[in-house]
Amino acid sequence: MAKRKPDEPKPGAPAWQSTFADLMNLLLCFFVLLFSMSTVDAKKFELVAASFNQQTFSIFTAGATAIGDGVLISNGVSQLNELSEYVSSMGASDMGESEELTEATSEELREQMTEEGLQQSEALAELIEEALAEEDMIQDVDIDFTSQYVQLTLKGSLLFDSGSVELKEECLPVLQQVGVILEKYATHTIEIEGHTDNVPMSGSKYSNNDELSSGRALSVFYYLVQNTNLNPANIQHAGRGEYIPVADNSTPEGRAKNRRVEINIYNSTSDF
Repeated sequence: MAKRKPDEPKPGAPAWQSTFADLMNLLLCFFVLLFSMSTVDAKKFELVAASFNQQTFSIFTAGATAIGDGVLISNGVSQLNELSEYVSSMGASDMGESEELTEATSEELREQMTEEGLQQSEALAELIEEALAEEDMIQDVDIDFTSQYVQLTLKGSLLFDSGSVELKEECLPVLQQVGVILEKYATHTIEIEGHTDNVPMSGSKYSNNDELSSGRALSVFYYLVQNTNLNPANIQHAGRGEYIPVADNSTPEGRAKNRRVEINIYNSTSDF
């Protein structure tokens, strides 16, 4: 019986190549699907394509061209012309917005501090007015307030004789009550200011109104330091002369109002 010939291999590609081809087809379909689901920014794509154009971007022939104007790469060394202008143009908008935000925030904080200061001063002014009313001295002291302090104004005719810095005996009960109020309510800086009218000094040991106003403020300061437990380090005193009038100096009544001593009681929102 004749021998059977072995099976000859069938013509065609090996089996693994078919499997591999199927895998590639699947991957291609997968990426096509991903691409179809994505959105391509045509403008950005054109810019990227232009950046690889030899006419606009060259580093292999020692060229000195770049995307846009100016030398970006030249002779293999990276260069950026007018760096400060680039940085400024890129950050100007953000910096402007940041500055506007900072200014708005600062303004808001200032308004909040002012409002809080007014509330503190108003509450303190009411307490002081009640204390003076109980002692029947409300007519001797004028009370006013700002966002920084409560102001007590004592008439110069009550405190001093004309051209003098010596405290009058009849003013001492008022100053004593003011001292009690300061001990009770003044938790921050106290400022004592002396003021005069604009009449030139004559027949006095003080040569001008500046010296007279300073001497009067100092007299009130000495009295408070010697007769209260206030800390002298928290008390300021100054002579303001004739330069801050509150009334018309052309009339006797106006000059009488300008001759005064002011005591400012600062609150916690003040700059002191």
